[in-house]
Amino acid sequence: MTDRGGRRSWFLYLGFFLISSSALAQNQTTSAEPSPAYLDPAVSLDQRVHDLVSRMTLEEKASQLVHKSAAIPRLEVPAYNWSNEALHGVASGIATVFPEPIGLAATFDAALVHEIGTAIGTEARAKHHEALRTGDPSGVGLDFWAPNLNIFRDPRWGRGQETYGEDPFLTARMGVAFVSGMQGEDGKYLRVIATPKHYAVHSGPEPVRHFFDVDVSKHDEQDTYLPAFRAAVVEGKAGSVMCVYNSVNGEPGCANSFLLEDQLRNKWKFGGYVVSDCGAVSDILRGHHYTNTSAAAAAVSMKRGTDLDCGNSNDAARYVEAVKRGLLQEGELDRAVKRLFRARFALGMFDPPEKVGYSQIPASANNTEEHRKLALQAAWESMVLLKNDGILPLPQSTKKIAVVAPLADQVDVILGNYNGTPSRATTVLRGIEKEFRAARVTFSAGSRFLRHGEPVPATVLSTTDGWAGLKGEYFQGEELEGAPQLVRTDTEVNFNFAGADAVREVGKEHFSVRWTGFLIPQVTGT
Repeated sequence: MTDRGGRRSWFLYLGFFLISSSALAQNQTTSAEPSPAYLDPAVSLDQRVHDLVSRMTLEEKASQLVHKSAAIPRLEVPAYNWSNEALHGVASGIATVFPEPIGLAATFDAALVHEIGTAIGTEARAKHHEALRTGDPSGVGLDFWAPNLNIFRDPRWGRGQETYGEDPFLTARMGVAFVSGMQGEDGKYLRVIATPKHYAVHSGPEPVRHFFDVDVSKHDEQDTYLPAFRAAVVEGKAGSVMCVYNSVNGEPGCANSFLLEDQLRNKWKFGGYVVSDCGAVSDILRGHHYTNTSAAAAAVSMKRGTDLDCGNSNDAARYVEAVKRGLLQEGELDRAVKRLFRARFALGMFDPPEKVGYSQIPASANNTEEHRKLALQAAWESMVLLKNDGILPLPQSTKKIAVVAPLADQVDVILGNYNGTPSRATTVLRGIEKEFRAARVTFSAGSRFLRHGEPVPATVLSTTDGWAGLKGEYFQGEELEGAPQLVRTDTEVNFNFAGADAVREVGKEHFSVRWTGFLIPQVTGT
């Protein structure tokens, strides 16, 4: 070959390389999958929800209709547990515990309740983010089944402390304040989702609720039982509502056309999701005998507006069966799934954390000193003095005080129900002893009425220097070695950490505690 021919060959090789490189780049560009619309925060919420749900199979969609929703790995949808409680504080592990709602109602202070709702929503976010960081599958979610807006007319129910009482107007104002405080004012994202419950006319003794039918006039229903729910939805913009176990005027609450369709969706323009009380969809068949099969119960509840079935994870199968048997249109099922994912998108669950302001709330925002002061303020404001013949307030010079009350030294009574665990708690008895240190305080239960809870009552414990309780020394590691990370006085030793940190200094596992002090029994017994 000539030199010129050699040069020609070189140019041919070079040209082939450029063409091949260009073709390869073009092939890589065309083969790369574009990011799906539902993962793009710039796309509208409705488009994102539609795009995601349209990619799911019938079985995958059904798996999202139960409160422990399954993961869909191929679509980057994580598993999610919708079941969380926050009646008067996040009901999971260590958290700030505020007075029960019946006490909050006694404050007549809606602004205070709004502030409490904000604090609870903040602590919920803090706990959720910590669960994500640690990979805790049982961690706190962002949907909370609170507040309880039932009108407490029937004392046989036995759960009046969960409510704001029997006045529809007061309950409405407290409900709006709590819901709006919980959910926040971001405009795009929700801090958490509040779920007013139990919608509606929850009444009668607790044991009969699964089959009981409430016969209520439309006037009483509209004038007494619905105003608080209407206010929480229309004014408070509640993202969710929980339907009731019992039937109302012949139709189960979670398949009630008047409550769910006529009022909630049509009159009030509610756009969120409805979750059943746990097992209420099954009660449509088993308790109310309103349908003949489980699939039919699922179908009628969904047709009338119940979107999320709190029950067993295998209950998802009845929605697939309902569609395949023609009892439920797949489009009706899609409507429910879309409502659920609208909620998850509104919480920022599919967006980069840096775009969601509430995602910046740190774990340290839980159980803060500020929140504990707020709980104390609420406790002060919740107290109602029915009558005073002049003996109160007791002068500091008082020498002897007798406390006669069966619940005066009971922490459980103060905590109520649907509650977390406070990092510190003071009983009525301990409060009196602290306030009147120079006085001789004598305690007697007076009766055994409702006394329970403490295997070793706080009243029989004393530190070596005379304080009520025991000296607690908390160590990292399981062998009580080295210097304690925290030393404090524990008024009782009856903890239920429930997966939370024992104390922040030692975490939730691989720690040890030594308690020191005296046990002083008040009576001889077995």
